[in-house]
Amino acid sequence: MNRRSPSTPGVSLYDTPGPRTRRAIRIWTVVVIVVVVAAIAAGLVQFAAHGQLAADRWTPFLTAGVWQYLLVGLGGTIEAAAIVAVLGGLFGVLLAVGRVSSNRVAHWLSTAYIEIFRTIPVLLLIYLMLFGLPQLGLNFPVLWKLAIPLTLANAAAFAEIIRAGILGLPSGQSEAALSLGLSPAQTMRMIVLPQAMRFVAPSLVTQLVSLVKDTSLGYIVAFTELLYRGQVLSAYNHFVIPTFVVVTLIYLVFNGSLSTLASRLRLRPSKRTIAPPRTSAPTVGVPVTDDRA
Repeated sequence: MNRRSPSTPGVSLYDTPGPRTRRAIRIWTVVVIVVVVAAIAAGLVQFAAHGQLAADRWTPFLTAGVWQYLLVGLGGTIEAAAIVAVLGGLFGVLLAVGRVSSNRVAHWLSTAYIEIFRTIPVLLLIYLMLFGLPQLGLNFPVLWKLAIPLTLANAAAFAEIIRAGILGLPSGQSEAALSLGLSPAQTMRMIVLPQAMRFVAPSLVTQLVSLVKDTSLGYIVAFTELLYRGQVLSAYNHFVIPTFVVVTLIYLVFNGSLSTLASRLRLRPSKRTIAPPRTSAPTVGVPVTDDRA
């Protein structure tokens, strides 16, 4: 298992940006914000010109019934995402361990799975689940017609993130654990994986945001998730643009909360790895006494 040298100072999965890079990031951030604000303003002008900002189009969204209907869809989104996150995360851990394993069979099988399912579109997997398996007599509930394809695809993504965390750890930790008598399996389970999961936690949460967005494909299998509820509601009230603007705002709030969590997790390891400067006792001007006298 090739990992970083124990002499490498600190553990980081990316280079810390320098002053010039930080200045460029700030400049491009301002540029992107200006462009986005201009696009939103232009969109509002067009909406107003076509009567999409009329009060009667937005009044239905002030009623509790509409919000209850949409929040049931959000609950379905959270349910599907939670199932995929748990199953895909566990499967991803096994794949990551298999890919860094010295066992050739485990390494080959894990690598083959990851490379295959990283290249297959999730939509194709859903179609195979929806139309292919019933031909073989396998018909799953609606929730699992969405959850199984998402699990298969996201397990490969989780595996690559976790593998990066494993390879980013100093190899000296594994060597020390093995020298203490721990088996390779115990070393991986007790020493390597806990630290790797901590370091890649922000990336895992970011992948979770992508996973939540993928649940919007549930409309294909008629699963009751947020986007599907939005489609049904817009067909009922004929206010297509206001309905999907509200659905978009719900996604922004929910995924924005997850992104904020990822940012906070990204800051935590750096705070823990910064050690306070050591101060040595002054040696000049301090009388030295012999306690043996």
